[in-house]
Amino acid sequence: MDVPVIHRPDQQRFEATVEGRLCEADYELREGVMHMTHTHVPDALQGRGIAAALVRAAFEHARAKGLKVNLLCSYVRQYVQCHPETAPLLLD
Repeated sequence: MDVPVIHRPDQQRFEATVEGRLCEADYELREGVMHMTHTHVPDALQGRGIAAALVRAAFEHARAKGLKVNLLCSYVRQYVQCHPETAPLLLD
């Protein structure tokens, strides 16, 4: 599924609207670290790769901006386990 993800830096989140429902990956940016705090996809939309698209966009943004990523969200931790290419971006 091709999910159009929008970065909303003023709200510190990546979001997508799918079938009229808001899906989001929230973060807090402090001192060069993107603290990934929460990912939410409504139950009716789960299993379609939407959360993965949101988190992928967050990691692409972090890479482009030279940010480290702190994994506070359980979904983001799972995503990282399946995507070892994200390892260089992780906060030590």
